[in-house]
Amino acid sequence: MNRYFLSVLCLIVALVAQAQVKQTPEIDFEQLKKLQIASAAITSLYVDTVDQKKLTEDAIRGMLDKLDPHSSYTNAEETKRLTEPLEGNFEGIGVQFNMLGDTLVIIQPVAKGPSEKVGIQAGDRIITVDGKTIAGVKMKREDIMKLLRGAKGSKVRLGIQRRGVKNLIYFTVVRDKIPLNTLDAAYMATPTVGYIRLESFGAQSGREVHDAIAKLKGQGMQTLVLDLGMNGGGYLGAAFEVANEFLQAGDLIVYTEGRTAPRQVYKAEGNGLFTNGKLIVLVDEYSASAAEIVSGALQDHDRATIVGRRTFGKGLVQRPIDLPDGSMIRITTSHYYTPSGRCIQKPYEKGKKEEYARDVETRFKHGELMSLDSIHLDSTLVYKTLRKGRTVYGGGGIMPDVFVPLDTTAYTKFYTAIRRNNIINDHVLRYIDNNRKTLRSKLKTYADFEARYTVPESLVQAILNEAKGKKIEPKDEAELKATLPDLEFTIKSLVIYDLFDRSEYYQFVNQRNDLFKRALELAK
Repeated sequence: MNRYFLSVLCLIVALVAQAQVKQTPEIDFEQLKKLQIASAAITSLYVDTVDQKKLTEDAIRGMLDKLDPHSSYTNAEETKRLTEPLEGNFEGIGVQFNMLGDTLVIIQPVAKGPSEKVGIQAGDRIITVDGKTIAGVKMKREDIMKLLRGAKGSKVRLGIQRRGVKNLIYFTVVRDKIPLNTLDAAYMATPTVGYIRLESFGAQSGREVHDAIAKLKGQGMQTLVLDLGMNGGGYLGAAFEVANEFLQAGDLIVYTEGRTAPRQVYKAEGNGLFTNGKLIVLVDEYSASAAEIVSGALQDHDRATIVGRRTFGKGLVQRPIDLPDGSMIRITTSHYYTPSGRCIQKPYEKGKKEEYARDVETRFKHGELMSLDSIHLDSTLVYKTLRKGRTVYGGGGIMPDVFVPLDTTAYTKFYTAIRRNNIINDHVLRYIDNNRKTLRSKLKTYADFEARYTVPESLVQAILNEAKGKKIEPKDEAELKATLPDLEFTIKSLVIYDLFDRSEYYQFVNQRNDLFKRALELAK
């Protein structure tokens, strides 16, 4: 028993050292011993066989669940899946795909990636992987992903079905590192206004934003709209690099501080590409963490106009602790503070994670997302911006300078029901799959699409017919008439998403983005 206790103690000491906590908190060894005895007793004496791995994981999750909403445990598989998008790459065959029924259809191979190099094309269907059939067998998407991904340098043999070819074509693909971009779009919205959309803050985000700014400045950009809507955050280092593009040398970007974690200060280096020029940042209720660091810093320095709705309010710093089996604990160690001293984290009660998770829903019910008058600012948490002395409020999240309400009347109930049942996506995917070659030959550029493309009436009718078959119908002719423009707009956006790059997709959908339209008004 003592030997087992010693091993547990050694593990704790190692983890604390690994976490690099300079000021080690007191550890109650009596309580630690209770945990060790309980685990040993259950494993040795319980009436049924016990899965020790699950028992340990449940104990860890149970402890963390009683803390703040963001301290968490992930097993080895979950850890890998969560970190890949932020690491900037993964190892695989390099294709963008969608599922048509139960068959994997390639939307497009990654440029210069392993699949493109061997001749795999958009529209190809992957039928077999190393002799194992994956089409028509109702295999889960994640199981298909496991078969396609693998270590760099490993080989996989794919059986491909190609339109117009009778038999399967076989390709041997050598897996490689596949880049994962966090920057969704960068384009010139007007001759002088550039637009950049960042989906998250990953390892390569700083470089991606830097390169995008350089490109747009070369095209005449004088005003930049930085879209951080729906951006759930990511790495602190990436937030620093992005904010650094806009601030002067020595400007404070963010500082962190916790009970045992000393204050850490992050200041701009002054070598950014857009330290002057008009800047507008778009945020919404799903902008969180690193997105709030950037928007908060730019607001506090009066460097940007923040447009949208109050951000999520995720300002807790997690320190990852790797466990021997590849699993990970993320423990909250400190808070994020904006340059003016505002704590980004919104209030929460320990152990009430479900209530915390429903916060955006609660805001919606209270009317905060639709009306500025429904927002209750904490008059005890008033701060001033650092250059102009404007009033800004704490209490969680970043309150925008220009509020844009959520439009809850934008769509009819009929349209919403069609989208909810995924009827549009399936029909458009089939339509593109059947007409890909013709569409690509006629629509070589986004300008071609804007000038020439019209949605086929037969496609609209097919969607309406399937909806009717599922007893989804408009209440009257007026609702149908009101639905059709939205239906056609959605179809066009899906066609663009498949045939062109993300920049062209956002160039199209931003025509109906209220935050973006307000930003363009401010840019004028």
